[in-house]
Amino acid sequence: MEEVNINTSQDNNSSLTYNYGGYEQVEFIMKVVTIIIICIGLPLTLVAIYAVRSLVKDDHVVPIYVINLLITDLIQLCCMITRVLPNPGSLLIYFYCLVVSIGFMVCIALERYLVIACPLWYRFRRTIKVSVLVCVLVWALPAVIFYLLITGRNSVTIGGILLLLPLPLFIFFLGGTLKALSASISVHSDEKRRIVGMLVLVLLIYTLLFLPSIILFLAWGSSDIDERNLYNLSLTFVQFSPLADLFLYIFMRKGTIDKLLASVCCRRMDSDDISSPV
Repeated sequence: MEEVNINTSQDNNSSLTYNYGGYEQVEFIMKVVTIIIICIGLPLTLVAIYAVRSLVKDDHVVPIYVINLLITDLIQLCCMITRVLPNPGSLLIYFYCLVVSIGFMVCIALERYLVIACPLWYRFRRTIKVSVLVCVLVWALPAVIFYLLITGRNSVTIGGILLLLPLPLFIFFLGGTLKALSASISVHSDEKRRIVGMLVLVLLIYTLLFLPSIILFLAWGSSDIDERNLYNLSLTFVQFSPLADLFLYIFMRKGTIDKLLASVCCRRMDSDDISSPV
């Protein structure tokens, strides 16, 4: 993670500056990548929020979680702007929104799992009111966690462990969904493919973009590792998460993605038929 130094002048006025360990080239590359992400992510995220809002229905509440996830992405992009200027005062807000976004990724994966694994049970319990309550809890829970980490001991290790908890959940939701696909008869085949695609996408976003930073966060808290380039690279991966989250909207829309997923499934079935003995 980025290290923040506090420089205090003689008149007790303090200012915050980023310390990249003297790697000016790495700092320049990170700023260029951040600017590109901001220019692409801000307009697309605003458009995606407006588009997903039209998908909210009484019996289709997953867009509510996606909208909240996109809102956290929007705040992250705004924080990136202040970091490019630079102004690290928004760093806490940025990391807070990262934790909230992971929480909404868990909500999306859980909702998609319940649609396949427990369709009848979930049909009578998915309401907008319940979803709004869950959203409030997801926004509030990181504040409680941050407070416990600040006031407790071994906060870095505890924080890293808490951030690792979604990984087994994502794996369980995906595995449980794949196992329950054949038994689910109330969900259309196209919808099943979109659900599996969304679960795979959420797992990939977490493992490829978030997990490297979490592992380095744990290593930093438990050892003497002090490699600035690794931390800067892992942080760059995290900054791509708002762009990756935009693909969740694609898996919520019927149309082109259905044809693509159907083509992939057909190719897999054909390969299985060829490889199977006669």
